[in-house]
Amino acid sequence: MMSEQIKAFAKYLLVQKGLGKITIYGYCNSIKRVLRSLDNLSPNNKDIYDYIEWMHSKEYSYSHIVNTSLAIESYMKHIGKYVKIGRPRKPKTIVKNTLTEAQIVFLIANTKNIREKAMITLLAYSGIRNSEFCNLKVEDIDLGNNILRVISGKNKKDYVVCISGECSNILSNYLKEYSRPSDEYLFTSLVRKTRYSEWSLRKLIKILAKRAGINKRVYPHLIRHSLASNLLKRGANIVTIQKQLGHSRIDSTMIYLRSFPLQVQAEYNLFVPSYL
Repeated sequence: MMSEQIKAFAKYLLVQKGLGKITIYGYCNSIKRVLRSLDNLSPNNKDIYDYIEWMHSKEYSYSHIVNTSLAIESYMKHIGKYVKIGRPRKPKTIVKNTLTEAQIVFLIANTKNIREKAMITLLAYSGIRNSEFCNLKVEDIDLGNNILRVISGKNKKDYVVCISGECSNILSNYLKEYSRPSDEYLFTSLVRKTRYSEWSLRKLIKILAKRAGINKRVYPHLIRHSLASNLLKRGANIVTIQKQLGHSRIDSTMIYLRSFPLQVQAEYNLFVPSYL
């Protein structure tokens, strides 16, 4: 009964809400946890409020509470009920434990073949998200102009990002060895030749970090954070970083200025008026 209800909910999210595959997957997982905990496929508002209160008492993260709340609101609407859940105030976090340029060099140096090298180099220079990387097709890469097009990225957004000339050269060598039509995925699994998965990319990054002797958790989104922080440290302005990361709002990019105040101080010292 639960599985049929979840299938119907997923169909509702796709057809009536127009949500993307990853969002639907997250909502369905969240609502499964809620329904199992409540042991009720048709909870009332009191059940929902009690569950949200319990999540707060357990000090779940901001994102977990918000994502669960969104899933609950959609599910209740799907079954013909209405509930509105207040959002906690978003904490102003900072980015920590990013990789230095030297550590990125070590990651690339510890690849064992052109395929691994092309993957980590493209991820490091572009800063695109895990799912955006896996969805890239050959035709999305413009090696002549050192750019790539992200099609239907986060929030169904298309945008263009830069890559370095060195990155384009490595991708060119990769495509010579792993030739494929322009409308196929840029990276595929070796055995089944299917779309390279987000899980596989996380695993590869973890393996490369271990080979490089980097003794901390390394994952695709940390590579993205690292590009932003290293660009900032080299003097890139915040708007350039915003465009490279594909942020719709500058507020999302400002986290890097909060996280690396030394860059702000360096620019302040450059332009500070002379009063004495």
